Amino acid sequence: MRALGLDLGTKRIGVAVSDGEGLLATPVDVVHRTGDRQREHRTLAALAAEWEAEVVVVGMPYSLDGSVGPMARAAAAEAQELAGFLGDRLGIPVETYDERLTTVTAERSLRDQDLRGPNRRRVVDMVAAAVMLQAWLDSRQVTETDSGTMGGETQG
Repeated sequence: MRALGLDLGTKRIGVAVSDGEGLLATPVDVVHRTGDRQREHRTLAALAAEWEAEVVVVGMPYSLDGSVGPMARAAAAEAQELAGFLGDRLGIPVETYDERLTTVTAERSLRDQDLRGPNRRRVVDMVAAAVMLQAWLDSRQVTETDSGTMGGETQG
């Protein structure tokens, strides 16, 4: 199952995709926020179609204690909008998944590779999307192995 992972930031949307078997996530793109959410969602729909995604996974930025703060509420609302948009246009379901610390992990990984300043900012969002998507893929493997079912929080 090919999945598209999204890290919804206020300035950029990081995009990652899994391989066809749903085992490995790879960072692929960054969509810059323009203030035109419909246009941004059309761009995301085009990416989902291009990559032949069967599901879109949106990272939920819960607070460290697991509570739903303003950023998580905004991400949940946008995930719901995306679920309607992608469902109507492409028949692709949207799920949400906990993305706590993915940007921190991505930043650390890029720093370890000596990627600094503007170069790091250009890719950190898509690397964070890949970290989140990989965690989602791994959780599905564990859940499917343990109980024969699929994990994840479904939106829309």
